[in-house]
This record gives sequence, C-alpha cells and structure tokens, in this order.
Amino acid sequence: MDFVFLPGDNANHATAEQYDRIRAALAPLTLPVFTIPGDHDFEDGTLAAFRAGTPEAMRPFARGIQGYRCLFLDIVSAGSGGPDFRIGAGQRRRLAEALADADDAGETPLVFMHAYPGDLSDGGEAVASLFAEAGVAFVDTGHTHYNELLNDGRVVYGATRSTAQIEEADGAAGYTIVSVHDGVPSWTFRPIGAGAAGWPHVQIVSPADVRLLTRPHDPRHVPAPGEIEVVARVFGEAAAAPVAEVAGRSVTMHPVPGVAATWQAAVTIATPGLHPLSVRSGAAVDTIDILVRDRKDRPKRGRPVVPGHAVHTIGAWPSRHILGAQLGPNRNGGGW
Repeated sequence: MDFVFLPGDNANHATAEQYDRIRAALAPLTLPVFTIPGDHDFEDGTLAAFRAGTPEAMRPFARGIQGYRCLFLDIVSAGSGGPDFRIGAGQRRRLAEALADADDAGETPLVFMHAYPGDLSDGGEAVASLFAEAGVAFVDTGHTHYNELLNDGRVVYGATRSTAQIEEADGAAGYTIVSVHDGVPSWTFRPIGAGAAGWPHVQIVSPADVRLLTRPHDPRHVPAPGEIEVVARVFGEAAAAPVAEVAGRSVTMHPVPGVAATWQAAVTIATPGLHPLSVRSGAAVDTIDILVRDRKDRPKRGRPVVPGHAVHTIGAWPSRHILGAQLGPNRNGGGW
C-alpha cells in the first residue's frame, strides 16, 4: 500500500480535542497519511481548527506517487458550509494546470475530493468533464453515509461512508482498500472487527470488473479472447499462494517481482462474453465479472451525460459492502 487517505468530515464538530484524537489514532501508522476537509471540518465557517490540528504534510494539493498524479481538493472553504460545496477560481485554475502537467509527464491523474462533482453548487458538470477529458482514472470521495461507486462511462467515483454518522449495516465502521493498477480501478470496503476470519484480503486489480470499465479499447479493461493476464493483491500474514479460477480451470499465481503482495497469472478465455473470474487464497476469495470482446466489436467511448453525478451509480454490490440503498442525508437516511 502507498498511503492512507481521510476523505473529510474527519472531526465531526471541528474541535481541537477531536483533531487530537485523530492524530493519536493515526500515530501508529507507518504509511503516509493525506487528508482533505469536509463540511464538518468547516462547521464554524473556517478551516482554522482543521489546519491547526492537521500537520501540513498531511494536507498536500498534489503528489506524484508510483506514476500517478494525486490531486487533493478543498471543496468546502469556497462555499458557505453544509451542502454548499464549491471549488474556488484559484483552485480550479491550479487543478486544470495540474491535470495538464500530468498529461505532459505521462502520469495518470487521480483525484481526491469530499463529494462528487454533481454535488457542487456551481460548475460541477464542467469539473467532471475536465476529469473525463484529462483521463482521470478514479475519484475518491467521502461525505455520504453509505458506500457507493459511480461509473459515468469515463471516470469511476468511489464514496466511503462516513464513520461518524453511519446509517447502513447497523453502523459498522470500516475502511476502503482502493487500487488503481495500470489505469484499472478496484474498490472494496472492509468492516472493522472482522477478526482473523476476515483475512487474508484478496483483491483482483486487473483486468477490470465490467461495472468499472471505462476504456473499452484497453485490453486491461476489455480483454480479447485468448490469454489474459490476471493481477491480484493478497494481504495477510502467511497467506497461501493464490489461485486464479475461470471457466472451470484453476491456475496457480506467481509473485510479481519487486512488488509486494502482488501476484499474477495468465488464464485462457476462448469465447467473447461475460465471464466470472475468481482469485482464491485459502478460504478468502474475490470474484469479478470481466467482459471479453473481439477488438472489432468494442464500442467507441462517448461523452458522458451529466458526468460525475450520482445518477451513474452502479447499484448494489454486496461482496464489496455496497448495499445500494443510498441511506444518508442526501438520499433516504435520517435527519442529521
């Protein structure tokens, strides 16, 4: 893993005591930690408490990490608080410049913001269109009280439910493991307290699940019939060597040299269509559905309609702890 990200609403009421507790909880981590503010961090109309309680190194605007340009946005301080999310003119300009710089450097951009572009009070569609045109592979968000994934056809958006105000799964807190491998996003939520039975953790990172494909001409999103490379990450002590399973056949995976916890194998799928693909390590298993097509049958990418908006939700995905009910203040939840 490369870093830990806190997607805003870090302190429920933006008090110094709450930020002290956050720093104490993060202190044992050896990975870098990056964070952005949410509307709860802006509760008194300023980000003074957030900035005072959060080390500057945790609050970057941009970082280059493993060939990706990671951009961390503040969408709260330009608005009036609450649901009035905005990106100020200065930050909008920096964002456009950073995306252009990423393109010049051959880096895939990733964006981290508190809510979807569709939740911005002004210019949300223009921001989401900018992400699509710039080739942003994934946008990581918080804000919701429910887990959700969106795919507008060009960009995948993931929302991890707020840990302070949870209305689904009986309030089970947790965290998301996100991977973007060669431009392929994968996402899964892990409830805290799963215990030893929840390990090892297995996550297929390539090829793309059909729900998350955005680049139909990329063989890592839509492979052609024949030999297909499968890459997975397996976390957990003494995890068994994983096995890839497809079309009734099993293939033992091998470690990727120089890349921790990452395994690969070549599997063969001879026919076009939708195929379930699993990777298993001991009792732990991850399964995705991959779309296999001949190159001549792959559609061209169009421009998304209302990009970056919750209308593009993929719906329920129980194995990823996405329930599809959209509980929370923005949809069907209680009156927070």
